[in-house]
Amino acid sequence: MPDYSAPLQQMRFTIEHLADFKHVAALQSYAAVEADTVEAVLEEAGRFASGVLAPTNWLGDRKGVQVVDRAVQVPSEFTDAYARFSAGGWPGIAANPDFGGQGLPKTISIACDEMWSGANVAFALCPELSQGAILALDRHGSAELKTQYLGKLVSGEWTGTMCLTEPQAGSDLAALTTRAEPQADGSYLLTGRKIYITWGDHPMTPNIVHLVLARLPGAPQGTKGISLFLVPKYKLNADGTPGERNDVFPVSVEHKLGIHASPTCVMAFGDSGGAQGYLVGVQNEGLAAMFTMMNYMRLGVGAQGVGLADRSYQASVKYARDRVQGRAPGEKGRVAIIRHPDIRRTLLLMRSLTQACRAICYYTASCLDRGNHGDTPETSAAWLARGDLMTPIAKAFSSEIGQDVTALGIQVHGGMGYVEETGVAQFYRDARIASIYEGTNAIQAIDLVGRKLMRDGGATVSAFVSEMRLVDAPLANAGQDLASVRLWLAKGLDEVVLCSSHLLAGERKDPELVSSAAFNYLMLMGTVIGGWQLARGALVATARLETDATDPVFLRTQVLLARFYAEHVLPRVLAYGVAVRAGSSSIMALTADQF
Repeated sequence: MPDYSAPLQQMRFTIEHLADFKHVAALQSYAAVEADTVEAVLEEAGRFASGVLAPTNWLGDRKGVQVVDRAVQVPSEFTDAYARFSAGGWPGIAANPDFGGQGLPKTISIACDEMWSGANVAFALCPELSQGAILALDRHGSAELKTQYLGKLVSGEWTGTMCLTEPQAGSDLAALTTRAEPQADGSYLLTGRKIYITWGDHPMTPNIVHLVLARLPGAPQGTKGISLFLVPKYKLNADGTPGERNDVFPVSVEHKLGIHASPTCVMAFGDSGGAQGYLVGVQNEGLAAMFTMMNYMRLGVGAQGVGLADRSYQASVKYARDRVQGRAPGEKGRVAIIRHPDIRRTLLLMRSLTQACRAICYYTASCLDRGNHGDTPETSAAWLARGDLMTPIAKAFSSEIGQDVTALGIQVHGGMGYVEETGVAQFYRDARIASIYEGTNAIQAIDLVGRKLMRDGGATVSAFVSEMRLVDAPLANAGQDLASVRLWLAKGLDEVVLCSSHLLAGERKDPELVSSAAFNYLMLMGTVIGGWQLARGALVATARLETDATDPVFLRTQVLLARFYAEHVLPRVLAYGVAVRAGSSSIMALTADQF
């Protein structure tokens, strides 16, 4: 099976120069985070990912999971790996130090998230959900709930889940029917079924903390009547240890295209009378609290796309170097396929797209760090607006690219890529879900346009475009090497302005415009922002080549990636722009019966 090696040099470069880590490190909240600590975390995470998690990836895919006697069984290798994961302190690296966390910036932990996903995304989903639950509980939970549960979640001794979806209520959460009945002791009894609950049950920890959306008696209809509850797998004894089993059980696990070792459960709450739970936050405002967790997870899903794309790229490069087939002009005998131009085009496409998405995800994390921990209310608000704008792009664009790159990895392998034993088919299968869960990419796109663009009349997008245009003068001064980068980035930014203006002005004339154009607008934004980030990387590399070329091969590669992306990816912006401005006419022309 293909090995995994974390691309630490590329990660460090991205964190330092494209996620602007110096501005994060300058925040008072991160004053104690030293460069040596960051370096040690990344190095050790890379070793853990490659040495512990990656070897379990193929085994988990083959063994899968099952429900036996109302309990989920997972591969034993996962249980062992999780014990080591928790012992290493990884579940809490970005968590609140008041509850045992290390308090590192999200800009650093997102790199670890990428490594976990690149090594074994089915495993990575478990601690990723726990981190989201930690954040939601930290922000919205009562002092008592925090005392009882947060420390255990942060340490990894217990894990967390997110329970939203029901058979009749997927993206439309207004239709959910799970009930919560208040009890005399202040708790609630929940009854209902939840589906698609990732890591809803497993034997790796002695307790699981479910965050569950449900309705109280008399609650308003729609999303305004939803509350959030903490429901433990085991009720707690007086001393805080797990005691009596709660009335929450897995009914079945789904048989999926990919992530076979991640149990996707149908969960029954209250089949025997009611599952005891506790209110998190304010009654009927549970969706806002849950979105704290969901938005965290959306950025994590973007990192999943990056991790799987990078692992597919690594496997493809190795195969292309080893596989001998065909001849090449000017060379004697048969050559390795990496010599062929189309294979090189494919590999460069894989690498440049992966790096563009990495830069987008890390930059989004940096925006959120600066927004959540800013020194003034004004700067915090500005960075939170930027982070809110970037989150759907990071999730949707990176997961779309993750599918594209893992599919290209199969193509590089030829027929062997279609054979499971080579491993690259699994990367493609595992990547496919990312564009669906945590809100489909269509929902992300509609959120980007309908909320993020429209809510302030395009001011946040306009400010970002102005900032991205600041690289134009340095690109002009960089000479011919970056001329195509300057040309196509300018074209891309022009398309963003044109399409943003079109959407802002056209909604009243075309009520279906937002939903019709949103996906292409999101892909336009992601493509342009990725190009901007690679251009920034090329400028840094060019400057360092002139002054301190300690690794000239790596630096020249950054310049080449920006050029290739400009010439082979950025031209897509013209097609996206045309599609956005086409409106809904052709999309809505057929009746339902005509399809």
